[in-house]
Amino acid sequence: MSDNQIDSFCGLWRPKQPPIIMGRWLAYMYDQLHNIHSSFLHLTLNLDDIFSRLLKERIICLNGSIDETVSASIVAQLLFLEADNPSKPINLYINSPGGSVTAGLAIYDTMTYIRSPVTTICVGQAASMGSLLLCGGSPGRRFSLPHSSIMVHQPSGGYSGQASDIAIHAKEILRVRQQLNGIYQRHLTRKHSLDDIEKLMERDYFMAAEEAKELGIVDEIMHKREPDAREGKRD
Repeated sequence: MSDNQIDSFCGLWRPKQPPIIMGRWLAYMYDQLHNIHSSFLHLTLNLDDIFSRLLKERIICLNGSIDETVSASIVAQLLFLEADNPSKPINLYINSPGGSVTAGLAIYDTMTYIRSPVTTICVGQAASMGSLLLCGGSPGRRFSLPHSSIMVHQPSGGYSGQASDIAIHAKEILRVRQQLNGIYQRHLTRKHSLDDIEKLMERDYFMAAEEAKELGIVDEIMHKREPDAREGKRD
């Protein structure tokens, strides 16, 4: 019985020139994977280059949820830009649904700690801790784009365990709520009592840009970027 007859009987198929066909196929797949990897790496490097160039222009972008990793990155950029020029403003663009209270307060404390004035601009949304960072910008330097959404509410959390531990954590979250309400009261341009702020924060409270301005979270609504003085000199 020949080899082909044996293979047919066993349900197998053997190519006439397996090394050549398999070699060409592997080479083709290698080229395809190499092209995909190169494209992905090029895109990643381009994104890194974009944010690096923005940082040179003293622009920081806070995008997405606020956690310890994002907080560490924002804090490092704030400290770096202050060391570079402590008197020059820093622009913080915020598009965030909120996140960790402790991570957000680390950013807020750094904003108030450094000597550089911090301009905050809401693009998209500034909810929960994002709205506190928006409100915590330097006086007169808090802006929102016209179709942005701002939301404030009281902090939320959960804990399970022994009754005494639950009571401890409940006491802590009430302390944090009082602390956050005090920060809002300090930065709102309209005078509000702590009781008024507590009622406002009782549930999720969504605002358009105009309402956020009336409440005092932002100072102005930016419809168009003002021309740079340097551009006028070039004309």
